[in-house]
Amino acid sequence: METWTPDLRISEVDGRVRLGFDGFGDVEGASLQEAGDALVARLLEIAMAFRNGAIVPFSTECGIDHRLLEFIWRIGDVAAARGEPRELLFGPNPLAA
Repeated sequence: METWTPDLRISEVDGRVRLGFDGFGDVEGASLQEAGDALVARLLEIAMAFRNGAIVPFSTECGIDHRLLEFIWRIGDVAAARGEPRELLFGPNPLAA
């Protein structure tokens, strides 16, 4: 069963790479690698805050997209298992052996 992942946005703004996932904002970097690193760091920060109770999801009456919560929880699961979330975020690395 395939799990849902929000859409990844990639653009260039003033010579810088901008990456973002719907629902989680954008980050910028001088290169795709730098922007990717910044996006991973941001999502890990959100995931850990959510899992530690520093971010409390709103009630269902607020219309929050539960797919976003499940997605960020999966990122936290990978990090808690000392895994690498990049494959979850960007797909499999075609250069990996």
